[in-house]
Amino acid sequence: MSRDTFPFTSTSLRSLRLDQELQEWEDARRALAERRALTRAPLPRAPRPPPARRKPLQEVRAPPPQLRCRDPAVHNTFMCGDMKGVYAVLKDPAMVNALMETVHEEMVWAPEMGLWTLSSKVKQTSALRLAAGRGHAACVEELLFRGAEVDDDPGGSTALHDACAGGHSVCVRLLLTHGADPEVLASEGSAPLHLCTSAQSLHCAELLLEGGADINVRTRESRLTPLHVAARRGLEEHVELFLRHGADVLATNREGETPLNAACSGAERPSEAGRYLRVVQKLLDAGADPQTAGRKQHTPLHNACANCCPRIVEVLLKHGAKPDVVNCAGYTPMDCLLQVVEDYPNQQPEAIARSLLNHGATPVPPKMLRQCVLSPATLEVMLNSYLSVPACDWMDSLSAEAFEDQPFLLLVRQRSAQPRCLQHLCRWALRRHLGARCHSAVTELDIPNSVRDYLLLRNDGTLQ
Repeated sequence: MSRDTFPFTSTSLRSLRLDQELQEWEDARRALAERRALTRAPLPRAPRPPPARRKPLQEVRAPPPQLRCRDPAVHNTFMCGDMKGVYAVLKDPAMVNALMETVHEEMVWAPEMGLWTLSSKVKQTSALRLAAGRGHAACVEELLFRGAEVDDDPGGSTALHDACAGGHSVCVRLLLTHGADPEVLASEGSAPLHLCTSAQSLHCAELLLEGGADINVRTRESRLTPLHVAARRGLEEHVELFLRHGADVLATNREGETPLNAACSGAERPSEAGRYLRVVQKLLDAGADPQTAGRKQHTPLHNACANCCPRIVEVLLKHGAKPDVVNCAGYTPMDCLLQVVEDYPNQQPEAIARSLLNHGATPVPPKMLRQCVLSPATLEVMLNSYLSVPACDWMDSLSAEAFEDQPFLLLVRQRSAQPRCLQHLCRWALRRHLGARCHSAVTELDIPNSVRDYLLLRNDGTLQ
């Protein structure tokens, strides 16, 4: 075999033949395409838009991450309103809307481990919130001028919430002027109007209402209106302002209680009874219903008796409150009074008992008279509602010192189970005949004032 030749198999020859046929077919196709191109007119170029109409490509950049600051010195700068320090801090534009974070170490119970562990809790706020919450108007104005987000709510509240809670009306005006939402809800569900809870916040409430805040806006969970909050705190001027702007005096919260219920339950301190009385009077004059009860069937009268507020009780009864209504626990207003007589012996509980009985309240069972031991005047009023002095067996358990300190108890013990005088029997019969009309009918009788006072259970420390 020669060096320049090599044997072909049948498979190799077939492959060479196929390659030669494919090459001849490709040459024929290209020759045909060239002949067609020579005989066909060229196509016109596609029109292009003029250069002026071309829109330049816009570069889209992701916003830079928000700056976080945990430096207490920076926080104090805005909290104290140090304008020199503020200008120094704001040389960095990112500090205007920076997150101000504080870390608190708290002991937290870990049930899976069965022990207390130290946990770090991060609280967030902003420079605008720090300044507005402390009433630094110049600092607030500078931050807003530099582009601070007026409705930003790091930590769950906005600067408007903090300014209203602090009663800083100048800051509230600045924030509203720069577009703050007067109805924005905090994470816990309160609107700025709900946070006007001090006497200094009255002007803040006025600014919010002028800015379009809803007078009947409700908290998210408890469904309280601003009138509920103001009545609960005894804010007389706030209540008057809200009523003047159309607040719903019959609005109920999640528990079914009205602002009148809130006012009567808030009057817990004797020193504040006067302003709560004026709040109650304003609500009643605006159409509040003293018979409205919450889900627990607790009426305003129940609350007023539980707080031992004689003047509020009298006003409620004159406006139609029912003295014998029963709450879900089976207690009447008189029962609520007797439960707190020992707590308020110097707050005239006898006046409340007298008002309830004069408006038709049913006398309590004799065994409940024991709760009046520390208030002899109340005990006397209660005894005068019986036909005869009931047997007071509970007195046997009292100490000798109790009788020495309160001579009236000794008189009650002596008169126990004894008949009363004819004058008392006549009073009892007349009161039974008049019933709930006793308080109004007695004043119309043509009788001496001394007799009229006797019919209305005036107490003089005697049992006849």
